[in-house]
Amino acid sequence: MRYGVLGPLAVWDAEGRPVRVPEAKVRALLANLLVHGGGPVPADRLIEDLWADNPPGGSANTLQTKVSQLRRVLGRDQVVREPAGYRLLLADDVLDALTFQELADRARAHREPAVKADLFADALALWRGPAYADVAEALFARGEITRLEELRLDVVEDHAEVRLTLGEHTALAAELGTLVARHPLRERLRMAHMRALYRAGRQGDALQSFQELRRELAEELGVSPGPEVSALHEAILRQEPRLATPAVGSLSCRTNLPAPLTPLIGRREAAEQVLARLDPGANTRLVTLTGLGGVGKTRLAIAAARDVAGQFTDGVWLVELAGLGAASAPDDIAERVITTLGLCDTAATEPDLDDLVGWLCRAVADKQLLILLDNCEHLIEPVAVLANAVLSAVPAAHLLLTSQEALDIPGEVVHPVPPLALPKDTDPQTVARSSAVELFVERAAAAAPGFVLDAENAAAVSAVCRRLDGIPLALELVASRLRTLSPHELAARLDDRFARPDARVRGLPDRQRTLRGMLDWSWQLLSEDERTVLRRLVVHADGWVMPSAQAVCADDGLPAGRVPDLLSRLVDRSLVVREGNRFRLLESVAAHGAERLAEAGEESAVRERFVRHCTELAEREDELLRGPDQRRSLERLNAETVNLRRALDLAVTHGAAEYAVRLVNALAWYWFLRGRLTEARRSLRAALAAGEGAAPDARLTARTWLAGIELRTSQTGAVPGPADKDLGAGVGDPVLRARLRWFVGTGLTGSGRHREGRRLVEASLTGARAAGDRWGEAAALVELASHTPARDGSAELGAALFREVGDRWGLLRATRALALAAEGEGDRVRTERLHREGLLMAEELGLWTEAVETLTRLGETALADGRTERATELYERALSVSAERAYTRGEIRAEIGLGHAARLRGDRDAATHHLNRALAKSHASGHGAHADAASAELNLVPRP
Repeated sequence: MRYGVLGPLAVWDAEGRPVRVPEAKVRALLANLLVHGGGPVPADRLIEDLWADNPPGGSANTLQTKVSQLRRVLGRDQVVREPAGYRLLLADDVLDALTFQELADRARAHREPAVKADLFADALALWRGPAYADVAEALFARGEITRLEELRLDVVEDHAEVRLTLGEHTALAAELGTLVARHPLRERLRMAHMRALYRAGRQGDALQSFQELRRELAEELGVSPGPEVSALHEAILRQEPRLATPAVGSLSCRTNLPAPLTPLIGRREAAEQVLARLDPGANTRLVTLTGLGGVGKTRLAIAAARDVAGQFTDGVWLVELAGLGAASAPDDIAERVITTLGLCDTAATEPDLDDLVGWLCRAVADKQLLILLDNCEHLIEPVAVLANAVLSAVPAAHLLLTSQEALDIPGEVVHPVPPLALPKDTDPQTVARSSAVELFVERAAAAAPGFVLDAENAAAVSAVCRRLDGIPLALELVASRLRTLSPHELAARLDDRFARPDARVRGLPDRQRTLRGMLDWSWQLLSEDERTVLRRLVVHADGWVMPSAQAVCADDGLPAGRVPDLLSRLVDRSLVVREGNRFRLLESVAAHGAERLAEAGEESAVRERFVRHCTELAEREDELLRGPDQRRSLERLNAETVNLRRALDLAVTHGAAEYAVRLVNALAWYWFLRGRLTEARRSLRAALAAGEGAAPDARLTARTWLAGIELRTSQTGAVPGPADKDLGAGVGDPVLRARLRWFVGTGLTGSGRHREGRRLVEASLTGARAAGDRWGEAAALVELASHTPARDGSAELGAALFREVGDRWGLLRATRALALAAEGEGDRVRTERLHREGLLMAEELGLWTEAVETLTRLGETALADGRTERATELYERALSVSAERAYTRGEIRAEIGLGHAARLRGDRDAATHHLNRALAKSHASGHGAHADAASAELNLVPRP
């Protein structure tokens, strides 16, 4: 069960369906238990809270009755009786108030303003109304309500300040006005509003806001405004430059580089060399860091990339390739880059997108960016093809690679990454200056608090580092042993270990033999169950969360309940890395574990559990994508994307056609929402080609999804089978059948086949209503409304249904239809309001092409009202987002809008500049209609 208290009390089951809690006292009982956060509440306290001064006769029995009623709703094991009282069992992620606080903490810890803003927005989106609205008058809830409301306002203020750094002052000036009126004494909120007003050109309103604050404080508290808000008032009076909107160049670089978990040790000189080669002014544009596994190539690359991030205006991006199979093509790597850069939504607007390498090169042709391709050794040929294409077509692009071998292509600079420097003798001062010793001591102190290098242990530490050849991974693995061994004991055991003949593997270079020997020794020190978990975890391509580890590792001999403790021990031994709630294996450990998995003869069983788990995960998330958990479900699927691809590859390669088809059917809607239509098309085709093992109904479902995808990715609007064939008619599930008809119908309509498309959408509406599918009914109504000139209430009803089921994407589509209808009726106020609502939803879901289209429509509305300055600001935002996301059509429309606004302002030069840019981009990209529009607008610009 999941619980919602940020609004009226709500309960949802594991599938996201609302669960009704009958009777006010039972709801109050649940609220009371939730207020205590899973802690025990004495029975007499519950009786007093529920019935105040008027408890019923036999109150203990009455309370027990209410508890029994609650257990019937939630499950008997969810409400437990302990000596200290009744307690509600709560996991970490089942209460929206805790999720809210977690998102806020994550936002505050993040460095990137855009990410901080998204996380704060996610946190605030959880609020459905006043906290604990059902029991707002109850004494037991008041303290928690006050606490949560204070936390919410703190987040609102944090969010506002981040959005100010992102230049969203105009929107904030309007949005914060209502909040300031509701909380007139909050100085921090008032300051954010004053800054927003000032940057929006409303200096008078900003000064008036300060005077209102001064009056409120004097009347309510008898005090004056604080020093910070007073200083802001003075700065506004002086119009100080620091109050201006931050320039784009002053914002943090767009990047997905992870924050370092530990400092980079012993690589200062190497980092400086890499930095010099990565400088945009240098002639080098391709740097490959080479070295054996475990030597620290990735850590060095990330550190160097982070240090030069400010020099690349279009971002620094880490693209992890370890999860791609060795048979991957250049287009597969390009697709990974497109997704990482956030261009998949844009790419989905392009028909016949079969050459992904070419499209990527065109999309970033004028960008200055650094792409870090990590773990390329198993993909040398396709990475070389991609690198050649990017470097040839994108003059300001730089590539940084990590690999165990070089690409060996023109222009590549190879930078070998050696092990860390070893101590030259046993003198403590000399030993301490060795980078290998520095790393070992730092990791040892983390594993065994209090450990320090001194005269007594310097010789032993030196011996350990020399024995391990200064290989960082080997040093980190062995450092954890100091919890139970002294440095002298550790050195002796390593000497004994590496003196044995079986410690060396013939045919390997010395340092690779050292690392292999260290991994073998670490393996032998594990218990049998720890070995079992470690080798089974290697099936994951891109890390995992705890439920996945349990699903993959547990079997008849190893209960799932033991996996968390065993995994924790592996983390303690540095064999597993923990990052937040996810875990991962270093490449060398994973490679070693894969060998052990094969030796144990478990590859097939573990593979089958992994594929089954990924399939069931995707199926659970699929329906959540159409409800209030939509955003979080998208995030969970984003995090598991590489694992899901691995699962599909395994299912296809090993003949598990049933799981392959189930998996692609479950992921089809996710791919659509994320704009990954090329991946969807390729994956659906692969699953259907895997064999006949899947059920006929599932195969028919996959073929229908594929038809809808191909309609959206083909200029000809081609669809398998006869053009008028209803592909989804044979699907057994009536809800799914109606949804598939809608999906294919909207694809037909989008490709210009309106009659066929409308027929399928109408059939979808009939089927959805018959099946009681509110989501399907809403989708069909909104689609029909968007193609019907007359208002018949379909869009309003569709919006209400989408709001009822909590689908933000659907509400965005409905809002767009309502805005277009309002625009047709000449209601500009309602049109603008609806478009603004749609813009917020598009940005929340990361649907950037939708955001751009909405911004340009808002610009058109502003121009129609004669507000050229407001229109200019909107078109500039549209141009910025379009350029960032390589959305050429959006750039052209924004340039035309800016030219139109400049012409109306009488700025002939600016108008000519923007319209000529629009013409050039239109001709270069083949958008003839936009070229005509730009030419027509240019003809209206007065000649000098």
